[in-house]
Amino acid sequence: MRSNRRGDLTHRAAPISTPHPVSKSYKILIACGGTGGHLFPGIAVAETLVARGHEVRLLISRKKVDAEASAKYGKLRFDTVPAIAKPPTLSPRMIPFLWKLWRSVRACKRLIRDFGADAVLGMGGFTSLPPVLAAHRMGLKTFIHDSNALPGKANRLTARFCNRVFVGLDAAKTYFQNRETATTGTPARPEILNLPPRAEAAARFNLDPARPVIVVTGGSQGARRLNELSAQAAAALPAETQVLHIAGALDRERAEEISKGREGYRVLGFCDQMASAYAVADLVIARAGASSLTEIALAGLPSVLVPYPYAADDHQTHNAAVFDKAGAAVLVQERDLTASGLADLARGILSDPQRRARMAAAARALAVPDAAERVCAAIEAALAS
Repeated sequence: MRSNRRGDLTHRAAPISTPHPVSKSYKILIACGGTGGHLFPGIAVAETLVARGHEVRLLISRKKVDAEASAKYGKLRFDTVPAIAKPPTLSPRMIPFLWKLWRSVRACKRLIRDFGADAVLGMGGFTSLPPVLAAHRMGLKTFIHDSNALPGKANRLTARFCNRVFVGLDAAKTYFQNRETATTGTPARPEILNLPPRAEAAARFNLDPARPVIVVTGGSQGARRLNELSAQAAAALPAETQVLHIAGALDRERAEEISKGREGYRVLGFCDQMASAYAVADLVIARAGASSLTEIALAGLPSVLVPYPYAADDHQTHNAAVFDKAGAAVLVQERDLTASGLADLARGILSDPQRRARMAAAARALAVPDAAERVCAAIEAALAS
């Protein structure tokens, strides 16, 4: 079994230096709603900024997922703005989109004035566009962070109004050639940096710490087919293998029904203890959202990555390819995957300690544990200048 020692983590991004602690306190507005992949990195930056002596407010969408996830962070202040997705440029829906965008920008200007913000940081998606555009028009410093190897269209548009672009992976830099960029890594929730002991984590999920554990997680969207294949694959796994399956609230009952009778198979609708899930995992089966991959790398875990096939611009495949090329993961497309094939992949990795160790080391080499500090330092440096 994997030990709890995390080992040294290799930083791919160059350090960004600034005096710390800073001599001046700033007010930073962070737009980070829409998905967990935007929200959790934004929260990580917010907590780091507060620890460095700054004042922070976070803008999130009105989606239920944002409300549920942010409820755990009572010491931070959250405001909501409507998420506005951009339709195709030549679509008749562009007229109502521009009207909604104008109204949202006006609302964001009021929020920025009321808060007295010195700068606005967007963490991605169209929730970031209105506040960044509002701040740009008000003459404030503006920033955007993109976690993916292939940046989304929303970020490429928002970047036009930014002083600096932060990226999680070097591969993303080529999409922002007309903007100053810095590779910072993707900020992660602080709890992911300090995993609990394996035995403690196993007890939380009623698992045996002495037996291998596969953690299955589909992220915040599009997990139905992956849930089905994972639950079906359980029947072909060795009897001693345990599975912690985070299926999502809408698919929990179906995953339970498919895996019914399989000893050591735990299904959760939602997990707010991901640090414990990673601490007990020997292998992760997941989609390839940037935030999930960031956490898998920080936890130093081998993984089987099944990109969400309908992700915008197929960006999850680009993310997974970075991990696959590094030897940290096995990339397999959903169209090519069967339940028996997934069971074979998992069994092959779990039964080969040396391969598992190599994959874990490769994952750790992709991690940037001080990504939040790097983002904060870069913002401070820009404001100080």
